[in-house]
Amino acid sequence: MALSASDLPAIYTLLANSMSRDESIRKPAEAALSQSESRPGFCSCLMVAQMLAVLISKIARFDYPREWPQLFSVLAQQLQAADVLTSHRIFMILFRTLKELSTKRLTADQRNFAEISSHLFDYSWHLWQSDVQTILHGFSTVAQAYNSNALEQDHDELYLTCERWLLCLKIIRQLIISGFPSDAKCIQEVRPVKEVSPLLLNAIQSFLPYYSSFQKGHPKFWEFTKRACTKLMKVLVAIQGRHPYTFGDKCVLPSVVDFCLNKITAPEPDIFSFEQFLIQCMVLVKSVLECKEYKPSLTGRVMDDSGVTLEQMKKNISNVVGGVVSSLLPKERIILLCNVLIRRYFVLTASDLEEWYQNPEAFHHEQDMVQWTEKLRPCAEALYIVLFENHSQLLGPVVVSILQEAMNGCSTSVTEITPGLLLKDAAYGAAAYVYYELSNNLSFKDWFNGALSLDLSNDHPNMHIIHRKVAIILGQWVSEIKDDTKRAVYCALIKLLMDKDLSVRLAACRSLCSHIEDANFSERDFTDLLPICWDSCFKLVEEVQEFDSKVQVLNLISILIGHVSEVIPYANKLVQFFQKVWEESSGESLLQIQLLIALRNFVVALGYQSHNCYSMLLPILRRGIDINSPDELNLLEDSMLLWEATISHAPVMVPQLLAYFPCLVEIMERSFDHLQVAINIIEGYIILGGTDFLNMHASCVAKLLDLVVGNVNDKGLLIILPVIDMLIQKLIVICLSGGDDHEPSKTAVKASSAAILARILVMNANYLAQLTSEPSLSLLLQQAGIPIEENILLSLVDIWLDKVDHVSSVQKKIFALALSIILTMRLPQVLDKLDQILSVCTSVILGGNDDLAEEESSGDNMSSSKYHGEGTIPSKELRRRQIKFSDPVNQLSLENSVRENLQTCATLHGDSFNSTMSRMHSSALMQLKQALKMQ
Repeated sequence: MALSASDLPAIYTLLANSMSRDESIRKPAEAALSQSESRPGFCSCLMVAQMLAVLISKIARFDYPREWPQLFSVLAQQLQAADVLTSHRIFMILFRTLKELSTKRLTADQRNFAEISSHLFDYSWHLWQSDVQTILHGFSTVAQAYNSNALEQDHDELYLTCERWLLCLKIIRQLIISGFPSDAKCIQEVRPVKEVSPLLLNAIQSFLPYYSSFQKGHPKFWEFTKRACTKLMKVLVAIQGRHPYTFGDKCVLPSVVDFCLNKITAPEPDIFSFEQFLIQCMVLVKSVLECKEYKPSLTGRVMDDSGVTLEQMKKNISNVVGGVVSSLLPKERIILLCNVLIRRYFVLTASDLEEWYQNPEAFHHEQDMVQWTEKLRPCAEALYIVLFENHSQLLGPVVVSILQEAMNGCSTSVTEITPGLLLKDAAYGAAAYVYYELSNNLSFKDWFNGALSLDLSNDHPNMHIIHRKVAIILGQWVSEIKDDTKRAVYCALIKLLMDKDLSVRLAACRSLCSHIEDANFSERDFTDLLPICWDSCFKLVEEVQEFDSKVQVLNLISILIGHVSEVIPYANKLVQFFQKVWEESSGESLLQIQLLIALRNFVVALGYQSHNCYSMLLPILRRGIDINSPDELNLLEDSMLLWEATISHAPVMVPQLLAYFPCLVEIMERSFDHLQVAINIIEGYIILGGTDFLNMHASCVAKLLDLVVGNVNDKGLLIILPVIDMLIQKLIVICLSGGDDHEPSKTAVKASSAAILARILVMNANYLAQLTSEPSLSLLLQQAGIPIEENILLSLVDIWLDKVDHVSSVQKKIFALALSIILTMRLPQVLDKLDQILSVCTSVILGGNDDLAEEESSGDNMSSSKYHGEGTIPSKELRRRQIKFSDPVNQLSLENSVRENLQTCATLHGDSFNSTMSRMHSSALMQLKQALKMQ
């Protein structure tokens, strides 16, 4: 029997019992659920409303409006007569569907969404207004009945209305944000912004009092109040960001910004603990302060229909809104806001200090790396920075005054955590964050030699608060630290790197990175600090537990390796360190990426001594370039960069590196994402491995070239061509090297290489002539021990003459064509080879057709005949044949080429040519005339 809605309570009970720790309850429930699985309707019973809404939204993304035009009309009809629960479910579907459709970016999809907005907005907005009144009335009743015996279930319908209202708010946000083009682009007023925003602010003001009144007695409504106020502020932030010009209207912007500023500077005692709400107030003020639409426009002169430029329209609006913002922030209020941010929001709280005491490492990352919109202090710091940027001349003296007050109020010899010490920490933070502007008002040298150095001389454990901030200051002010202070600053940071508090050491670690990467880094002042710096880094990695900490320290080590010349003396320690970190980093791909970056810097720093770290390096590299590794997607890019560095700095080719090369084929077969690095690796292998590499991996190289050429754009081809050029030089070396007299395989390699070079000469004689005159080729031949007594091109002629009997008929024709072109060279040595050249050309012309027919019958036709029987030819075979038959060599007439080039040779050499021809054997001359049809 099928399960229905009436079975839902029983199914829910079974689900709850199946999670019981009591086996006597859990076992029967699991058995009953197992029996129910096969009954129709079981899956429907398990579906919740949220899942159904997501499912409908995913279908609507593809089917609306073409396949499902009635979707929104049906939902709207259902809403007309729905109770609170049903309407809540419908609004959940509406919200999910609108959210999904709003992500579609095509113009037609955006027009569809705009049409949806025009139909849904009014209904949603009226319902929202009605519900907010219902909720506020209900809250008033609940608050007055605080001491009554009202049961919780009496509030269920009110809570359901609250949830529906929140969904309705999300829908309104979606309709306003995605249903209208941004007014920053079209300069058209978005009417709902002016209608909605003031009422959203009114709702916030109405809900806020319940934050404190519901906190103890009604936790469910208290949680809703927090969500509602925070969400309402987020909607205002989103509207301002999307439609800044309309939001800048005098009926919207002044009241919203004034409200937010008041809550930031003078919040009610209870609201001060409402961090998420205060964060959103700060976000909105920050957005307004840095909004480019509220500043002078820099757009081009685009005309509208009335002849007024869009630039002028934007300027007019910007001037008006800019004036509103200025009126909201007179000098006194700017200074007040700056003071409040530093003195209230920057100051560490008791809970902050407790978190620091319990876990200094976690506290460091909470303060240092958290997203600024997630925590109150980072958000206050972000607002402060924007405020200071906008009003640096006004606030520079103010911040210096607060700093001076804080330093005077807290002695450098202090040992207790006092309000004065906490204010000093806050003031130090304020000075650190705006170094680029504050340097006009504050001399870093005087500050460092005075207060900061004295702060560092106090080693009392409670001074870790100030020490951490000093470490941050030294990193932030790096551009203002001059040569006469660098050494002292470096020593201070090394001391902080050895502090007992992990949070201080990690802050020093980050600041050291900034100094070492700085363009004006003085290695001379840092060299003697290197040993203790390395040791401190190694110890720090051992002591920290957090993943982010290990990454941060590893980053410093990587930067050190990349920027200091004294690396080799510490190579053994670094090898041991890298080996240990890699073994401990299993599954932590982000940490492994940082390690690969550090290893790359290490290999580059070691140069030709890098082979000393191969026992550690090569297994790591092999793991990184394995496309079957679980971490392949994360590690491949940095592993290939490490591979490139390894092959570029290898003194000799080692068997392990030689064996890794086929991995490159597997990588490139998957994608061309790393084409440039891959080409650099191929180039490195060719240069380092030479003939031994090509003998072992020639097929892999050919496969890689075949993968790339014809499958990449012009930019990709430009990347690959230098490698092909280098390979051609290698082919010349192979052709001209000896040792093949008694080795058929070497003879075949040399003959095939010679055929490729002959083809190049036929297709582009100038290129090969230029290539054979390159100094780099002469150097390659010299390194290979090949003596060249004459022109390299003439040496190739000897190879073509010698190996013509070892190649196929097509290759013989290519040899003959190349030799005929040689006849046009302005070199007297050509005449010495004239007899042999003409003999080869004659034999190819007279016997070529028979050989070609024999090759076709025994080769292609035989191999493809079976496919003809099946009616298809495999694509690879078809392409191979198409390439072969479209070969330009097939279209060239060897007979004509020899005849024309022989005439050119005669013209070039005159009597010498005639004298050489007269010594030619009569039978050979007769065959030549027969071949060229000269009789």
